[in-house]
Amino acid sequence: MTKKIKIESAGNKKKEQSATKKEDSKDKEVKFKSLKDKLKKCESEVKFLKKEHKELKREHKELKGKYLRKAAEIENIRKRVVREKTEFYRYALAEFIKELFVVLDNFERALESIEDSKSLRQGIEMIYKQYTNLLMKQGIKVIETREKEFDPYLHQAFITEESENVDEPQIIEELQRGYTLFDRLLRPALVKVLIPKKKDN
Repeated sequence: MTKKIKIESAGNKKKEQSATKKEDSKDKEVKFKSLKDKLKKCESEVKFLKKEHKELKREHKELKGKYLRKAAEIENIRKRVVREKTEFYRYALAEFIKELFVVLDNFERALESIEDSKSLRQGIEMIYKQYTNLLMKQGIKVIETREKEFDPYLHQAFITEESENVDEPQIIEELQRGYTLFDRLLRPALVKVLIPKKKDN
C-alpha cells in the first residue's frame, strides 16, 4: 500500500513538473512575443525618426539658403544706398560748377589779351589762381590734352586736319579746356585734331 502511494506521489510530481515546464515555456513565448512586438515598434519609431530627421535636414538646408540669399540681397541694397549717397554728395554741385566754367573761360581770355599792364595782369592771375584752387578742392580736374592721343570720351574734335604723319588721331591744339568731377566728365575739352590722311584708291 505504501509502495503504491509512493509511486502515485512520484507520478504526480512528474506531472506537476511537466505542467510547470509547459507554463514556463508558455511564459517565455509570451515574453518573446512581447519583446518582438516592442522591437518592431522601436524599429518603426526609428524609421519614422530617420524620416523626420531627413525632412528637418532638408528644411534646414532650404531655410539656410533663403537666409543667405536674403542676407546677400540686404548687403547689396546697403552697398547701393551707400554708393548712391556718396555719389549724390559728390556730384550735387555738378550743374552749378558747369556754370562756373564760363567765368573761368573769360578769365583765361582776359589773361591772354592783357599785354601792357603788368599790375592788372598780376591781379587777375591771383584771382584766377584762387578760383581754380577752389574748384580743385571740390574734386575738379583739368583734362590733359598736351601730347595726348585723342579720346572721344574726354575730347571733342572741334577742328580736324588730315596728315600723313599720324596713324591715329592726335591732338595738336587745345581750343577750350575740359573738366572732370572726380571720375565723371563735366565738359569735354575742345581740341584741334590731326587725323590720318585717306589713301587714294
